[in-house]
Amino acid sequence: MKAAIIEAPDAAPEYGEFPEPQVGEGHELVQLVAAGIHPFVRSVATGRHYGSTDTWPLIPGVDAVARTAGGDLIFTGYVRPPYGTLAERMAIPEAMRFALPSGADPVAVAGGMNPGLSSWMPLLARANEIGALGTVLVLGATGMAGSLAAQNARVLGAEHVIGAGRDRERLARLVNAGAKAVALSGDRDADAAALANALGDAAPSIVLDFLWGSAADAAFVALGRRGMDEDRADIAYVEIGQIAGANASLPASLLRSRRIRISGSGAGSGKIADIMAQLPVYMQLIADHRVEVPTRIFPLSRIAEAWDASTGSGSRVVVVP
Repeated sequence: MKAAIIEAPDAAPEYGEFPEPQVGEGHELVQLVAAGIHPFVRSVATGRHYGSTDTWPLIPGVDAVARTAGGDLIFTGYVRPPYGTLAERMAIPEAMRFALPSGADPVAVAGGMNPGLSSWMPLLARANEIGALGTVLVLGATGMAGSLAAQNARVLGAEHVIGAGRDRERLARLVNAGAKAVALSGDRDADAAALANALGDAAPSIVLDFLWGSAADAAFVALGRRGMDEDRADIAYVEIGQIAGANASLPASLLRSRRIRISGSGAGSGKIADIMAQLPVYMQLIADHRVEVPTRIFPLSRIAEAWDASTGSGSRVVVVP
């Protein structure tokens, strides 16, 4: 069958022939309709992600919209390595089989589920925990996942959304959508001052950090406080991505002076049952256009071009047969 094939770590995918997947017990063979090239897809396929199998050659891709033998459109994924979803056919686990809502755009679903759920899960958990989200701070709001995070926060009733990032044009779009924008420069002190100014006297109920690195350093300074009176805030700081760096410096004083919990959200840290329960919910949000998913479409035969186009874009590249 035709597929995107990565021959070695850090190699770009090539369009070529790959052996047909073997359909074992508890699996079924389906046809590709649309699959997104997410940062997660790239990092796993090139060996940089902690979930990489470090086995090549492989077919990249973690999720997809596919068509079953009976003609049904489903959202699926997590096929057995070295197979992935960027191929004409895939053998999927029967447990990972979710019917698309009526009228849903397969391309939007393929492009939006992975980045959208990355913030939907921690936002939903926080909303259920405290009842009202109040102020939500999104670091990296100009990327695809960050822009969906801002939309998700609004869907879940956030009172205020603050989005931080470097791309001023995309920040302007956030403002038009009702969010407050903070332009990051990469200078820790300047960015800390800008974030503190945007927050004012309000502490965020949750911080969604898609950047980490220097951006997190600035956020920690902005969230700091002086005095020994009891902190009335309750901040959940959730690390999701590391576009700005793999490491950040966490001040000890921040942990002692504030009611703040720092945790991560990613493959391995969440409960599978909780994620599975939200897959149909989030697909319905996409189908109803309550969240908008900008996409760019490429045919599988142009996988090398699609791979290059998937970096540094405010839209999600989606591959179709």
